[in-house]
Amino acid sequence: MSFVILSRVALIEDDETFRLALAERLELSGFTVTAFSRGEAALKAIGEDFEGVVVTDLRMPGLDGRQLVERLAALDPGLPVIMMTGHGDVAEAVDAMKRGAYDFLAKPFAPERLIETLRRALEKRALVLDNRRLVSLAADETWAIPLSGSSRAIEGVRAAIRQLADAPVDVLIEGETGAGKEAVARAIHNAGRRRLHPFVAVASAALPESGSEGLLAGHEFGAFPGASRKRVGQIERSHQGTLFLDEIDLAPRASQLLLLRVLEEREVLPLGASEPRGLDLRIIAATKSDPAEAVRRGELREDLYYRLNVVRLRIPPLRDRREDIPMLFARFLGRAAAQLNRPSPPIDHGIRRRLLEYDWPGNLRELSNFASQVAVGLDATDAPVVSGTGLVQQVQAYEAELIREALVACRGDIRQVLERLQIPRKTLYDKMARHQLLPAQYRLPSEAGA
Repeated sequence: MSFVILSRVALIEDDETFRLALAERLELSGFTVTAFSRGEAALKAIGEDFEGVVVTDLRMPGLDGRQLVERLAALDPGLPVIMMTGHGDVAEAVDAMKRGAYDFLAKPFAPERLIETLRRALEKRALVLDNRRLVSLAADETWAIPLSGSSRAIEGVRAAIRQLADAPVDVLIEGETGAGKEAVARAIHNAGRRRLHPFVAVASAALPESGSEGLLAGHEFGAFPGASRKRVGQIERSHQGTLFLDEIDLAPRASQLLLLRVLEEREVLPLGASEPRGLDLRIIAATKSDPAEAVRRGELREDLYYRLNVVRLRIPPLRDRREDIPMLFARFLGRAAAQLNRPSPPIDHGIRRRLLEYDWPGNLRELSNFASQVAVGLDATDAPVVSGTGLVQQVQAYEAELIREALVACRGDIRQVLERLQIPRKTLYDKMARHQLLPAQYRLPSEAGA
C-alpha cells in the first residue's frame, strides 16, 4: 500500500481547444492539472521527484513527444509518461515506449480510458516516491547516533521528540555548537507523519544579505533577467515536510521578515508569481545561544522570536551527559572505521582517560572528529586533556565508568557484576549509590519486568 496519494498531472498538448477540454475533464475527475502548450515549458517545470505523471502529445512543434520522453527519462527514470498519438503514429508511439514511455493512447479516445491509465500510473509513481523516501530515511540513521545513551538528560530529549513528532506546533531548539540540534530536528521529523516528505535544512548564517529571497521563496521563469527556468525555493520544497532553520538569529533581517510572513500566513510568494502558494509545513528553528538575548542584541527580530517560541527545547551539552560519552564514542568510532573499511581499533587507557576527563567544548562534533582520528590511527594521547577536576574526582569518574561497563556487559545482573569486579556486595551497592547507578536501567525490558 502506498503511503501517499498523488493526483498531479502535467498535460502537454499544442492544440489549445483539445488541451483546455481535456484539462477540464481531468480536473472534474479529481486530478490536479498543469497544462502546457510546448514541451520546453513543461520540461522547465518538471523536476526530479515530481509528485505526479506526465501526459503528452506525440507530434508538437519544437520538442516533440519522443524527445520529451527521452529527456524526462534521463531526469527521472521512474516518472511515468503517457503518450497521446494519432492512428497513423502508433508505430512511433510503440518506439517511444521502448525509450521509456509508460503507455500510449490513440486519438480519439474516451476520457475514461485516460483516467484509468492515469490512476494506475499515479499509483506506480506513489510507490516509487515512497520507496525513495524510505531509502532516504534508512540513510538518515546516522542522525540517531547523537541521541544514543541512557543519561537522564538525553532520555528527556527523546521523550520530548516523541511528544512533538505529530504535534501541530513549530519548535525552537536551543543548544551549543555541535550539541546535535539538527539531529534532534531530524528525529522530530522522522518520528511523525511528515517523515515521508522532505526535510529541508537551511543554514541561516550562510544566507546572503541580498538575494536570499530567491533562495528561500524561489522564482518563476522570466522573473528577472537571467531567470531562464523556474526555481523552487527552499521553503516550498519543504511543503508537507519540515523546514529546519539553523542559527535563525544569524539570518539577514530581510530573510527574517520573509520567514515571519511564512510563519504567520503559511504561504509563500515566489519572485515573479502572481499569487502566493499555500504551504503545509512544520518549521523547526535552532539557535546556539539564548534567543531572548539575541533579541536584546538586535540580532533576532522580536516578533519572529515570539512567533517561533511556542515550544522551546534545550539540547544538553556533552559535559551534562558524561555517562553517554563511551557509547557515543563507540558508535562514532564504528562508523568511521566502516567508512575506512577497517576494523575498529581497541580503546586504550589514553583514549579512555581523554573520554572521561575532557570537557568536550565542541560537543558531539568534536567527539566524532576524535573518533575519526582514532580510526585512522592517529595517537590520541597527543591531544591535551583539559580538565577542571582533581585526582580524586578523576578516580571516581574512572570507577563509575568501570562499574557502568560491568552493568552493561552483565545486563544488570548483580551476581555477574560481583564476579566480574571481584568486590564485596555491600561495597558494590555503596559505589552504585554514590554514582547514581541503578541495575534495572541495564536490564532488558523483559528482565526488568520480571
